[in-house]
Amino acid sequence: MTEFRMPALGADMEAGTLVEWLKKPGDAVKRGDIIAVVDTEKGAIEIEVFEEGELERTIVTPGEKVPVGTVLAVIRTAGAPAPPAALSPVERMAPAAAGRGRISPAARKAAEELHVDLRAVEGHGPGGAITVADVEGAAAPPPAVPEPGDRRTGMRSAIGAAMARSKREIPHLYASTTIDLTRMLAWLAAENQRRSVTERLLPVVLFIKAVAAACVTVPTLNGLWTDRGFAGNDAAHVGCAIALRGGGLVAPAVRDAQAKPLGEVAREFADLVMRARAGGLRSSEMSDATITVTNLGDLGVEAAYAIIIPPQVAIVAFGRIVERPWVVDGRLEPRAVVTASVSVDHRVADGRDAGAFLNAIDRALQAPESL
Repeated sequence: MTEFRMPALGADMEAGTLVEWLKKPGDAVKRGDIIAVVDTEKGAIEIEVFEEGELERTIVTPGEKVPVGTVLAVIRTAGAPAPPAALSPVERMAPAAAGRGRISPAARKAAEELHVDLRAVEGHGPGGAITVADVEGAAAPPPAVPEPGDRRTGMRSAIGAAMARSKREIPHLYASTTIDLTRMLAWLAAENQRRSVTERLLPVVLFIKAVAAACVTVPTLNGLWTDRGFAGNDAAHVGCAIALRGGGLVAPAVRDAQAKPLGEVAREFADLVMRARAGGLRSSEMSDATITVTNLGDLGVEAAYAIIIPPQVAIVAFGRIVERPWVVDGRLEPRAVVTASVSVDHRVADGRDAGAFLNAIDRALQAPESL
């Protein structure tokens, strides 16, 4: 048996509300299946299962808000023994009838105080007995659907709490460099001439790939900080900071970005942006990032120094591509450049690692045909 728990869909998530089950007890499930939808401060997230077997039973009902880590359901994994035979309808009715007559004094008193009709209360105690929790559950109003303004306020509070914790607990180290993009932009223009309009590449796609390549060269910054220290990752799951139309942001991941061609990264990035703004992201996309990229160039920002998203240990920020005087072989020329910065967890890495990481990004962007 495997416990299916409420996942942590970001450092700022403390609890989530189960919206609906997409599978019912007895249904077969396999790795990657979407079996539930959970509502968070950042929207509705589709929750995946990572085992193969059968949904044994659900524990949390739609509408319940529970903390991260709460068991939502139990999955009987493939090969596990079958559960004991279920009671027949007659046998189920007998215990329920017996239990219906059992009401603890505390439950009866709670029913009087809360004006709950005990005849309409379903007992969940031993043998179907009615408990105080059953009475309180029957008296509780249905969970309110958050208004857009409420969600924005909640998201800002959640982001604020997570970023305050990040600054409080993580010793940040910052480094930046200016990168000449003349060669990259010339290659990009020629490459896009070969592609259809729908398949053309944006500079941000090359930035994502360059960061993924740097993660391979300097693996010290690719991974998560755990209770046991730094846990590196062989694959670069690059989180992409996406601003939401209603305010706030999310950072779903392009998984294995180091191994995917530019066209595939471009399609995945565009799909993430679309689904993030439509409220259709998956749980693995929200929780798997090993490093994050944020790009504020479209807002006219020339340089930014971002706050690390725990439990990650680094975040890379790109600014606007601008034209600047540049010395080339002793001559002053106009060149298209971008400022890239990296924020690093000093518990894991030093300035030398940050510098090596930025240099690796620079080298990757100077050879865009190799990305």
